[in-house]
Amino acid sequence: MSQISPMPQMAQTGQPSWSTASFGDTADTSPAELAELGSHYSDCQGKRGSLFTLRCLAERANGFIASRFVTTLAVATLIIGGCALVR
Repeated sequence: MSQISPMPQMAQTGQPSWSTASFGDTADTSPAELAELGSHYSDCQGKRGSLFTLRCLAERANGFIASRFVTTLAVATLIIGGCALVR
């Protein structure tokens, strides 16, 4: 009877088979996994276009404002009220 490998390196589709279990062996990455990770990293680096910095700033501003929603509303109300009184 042949022994079945608990973690095949390649699935039937030819793509790396991902598993978080080491089955008692030393946890190590296969060359196919490292190649796939390198490919993914290259794809991610290529998608950093000209608007990437603007998007990052917008996400940071959104996080800052969302976590201080009530304070932001109070400050906006004061600014709008102050502008209305000045006129």
